[in-house]
Amino acid sequence: MNRSTVLVGATGFGLIAACYGFGRFAFGLFMPRIADDLALSPALGGAISGASFLGFCVAIALAAWLTERFGPRPVAVAAGVIAAVGMAGIAAAPSSAWLAISVVVAGSSTGLASPPMAAAVSALVQSPRQDMTNTAINAGTSAGVALSGLVAVAMGAEWRLAFAGFAGAAILISGATLVVLAGCAAHPENCTRAMLPTMTTGLRRLVRAAFLTGAASAVVWTFGADLVAQHLDWNGEQVGRLWTVMGGLGVLGAAAGWLVARAGVTRVHVASQVAMALGIVAVAHTATQPVLALLGGGVFGAAYLTLTGVYLVWGTAALPERPASGVTVAFLALAIGQAVGAPAFGFLMERAAPDTAVLAFAALALGAAAVRRQPARPQA
Repeated sequence: MNRSTVLVGATGFGLIAACYGFGRFAFGLFMPRIADDLALSPALGGAISGASFLGFCVAIALAAWLTERFGPRPVAVAAGVIAAVGMAGIAAAPSSAWLAISVVVAGSSTGLASPPMAAAVSALVQSPRQDMTNTAINAGTSAGVALSGLVAVAMGAEWRLAFAGFAGAAILISGATLVVLAGCAAHPENCTRAMLPTMTTGLRRLVRAAFLTGAASAVVWTFGADLVAQHLDWNGEQVGRLWTVMGGLGVLGAAAGWLVARAGVTRVHVASQVAMALGIVAVAHTATQPVLALLGGGVFGAAYLTLTGVYLVWGTAALPERPASGVTVAFLALAIGQAVGAPAFGFLMERAAPDTAVLAFAALALGAAAVRRQPARPQA
């Protein structure tokens, strides 16, 4: 493995960790404490989280277009800077309205991060190593989640200080990205292409699967900390340990490219969806026990990150001439599912038995498992 591959992989891993692990998913971890301090109801917390996913949707819809015109470097650096601004805003939030705006800004950074990194890998990494490099970078989410869990354990109720630290980390990785991606050029010839590609049958299947996955995953990412705190009477330190386990085992998602190369997209996709459904129930069901919740969190983390790796490979393979756009389609569908799923679960949980809501959303993962990939000829 040459030096360029290592540098691109390590920098992308750090950028994804800061944007996804800190800027997007840490909010769910700290939400019980934030809710206590700012008087957030479950429905309002879900709506804020859903708005964060919508911010991601807008950003990722622009990210491929911007990457193809201006190159991966400025877009990736902007992702890190925007994450820092949003997390600094969370740290300083005096009200729910300020918090909501800051969460949306931080969440939108993730939409800008993945497409330029996929384009950078395509430009700087040799073809045989691209899938493995992409999925290794994608596993940065797990590292960020695990680190945020450790921070939660160490800092207790000091969520403002935690997000201030996360903002500082995002600034540092933005500087590294500016240096490492200096060799990535823009492609002016892409300026005549549409912002989003034509939806082939294969891409439509990818959208359905990713949307259902996103909706199901919102149960744990948005409400997991709150639910285990209620069901198991866990404090912030114990919830932080759950996040650390989720992120720690989620790093296994770095093997998604290797697994797909050996077992194929369909087998890895189905197995991961079943595992995610089981993990959701183990974490969020009222009958859960401490060991079961931790085990379920680990299974969920590994399954979710493997699935995002699968969708990354699926998207780039569907559009090999426009890798940033392929990733955009996959991750946009995933985020729309999360944007819809978070408030929908909060609404359902307030109006039905909590376990009914949990089982219904776990079933969405099984529905996603039924969607099969169909290779299709790429279209611009």
